[in-house]
Amino acid sequence: PGPVFYHDGRIGLNEQGFGMIKFRTMRADAEAQQEELERENEAEGALFKIKDDPRITRVGQFLRRFSLDEIPQVLNVLRGEMSLVGPRPLPVRDVGRFNDPRLMRRFSMRPGLTCLWQISGRSRLGFDQWIALDLQYIDTWSLRLDLAILLKTGPAVIRGDGAM
Repeated sequence: PGPVFYHDGRIGLNEQGFGMIKFRTMRADAEAQQEELERENEAEGALFKIKDDPRITRVGQFLRRFSLDEIPQVLNVLRGEMSLVGPRPLPVRDVGRFNDPRLMRRFSMRPGLTCLWQISGRSRLGFDQWIALDLQYIDTWSLRLDLAILLKTGPAVIRGDGAM
């Protein structure tokens, strides 16, 4: 029960906030439970991830495995808040925990539906690897790189590589 869509505050280009749209994959009261689950956080750095998060529904597990929960973000792309390729937008909570000002450089580009970390291991990667890939993408951006990432995203998603 609950809404089909989930709207979450994210930080995008030039540190501007926007409401990212996803299919809801967790129970409707999931946000209220996050604080009590913080001690079970398995991610390093500013991220929050729990492999077997008890808030995720069975349908949500399927949606997440194949990144189907991300499909509504096409609306964010059409509104100009996101791009097809770019650093993934982080929740406001996670950005607020950045302790290195150099990390803010990731907001010099529009966030994307897919990125280098998506095709390089997804949730298997630690925070430092994730950020390093974001900064590498920013430093080496080209249309050729975007096309390569787009071509590799489909197979990575179908295989469920690193999905959590």
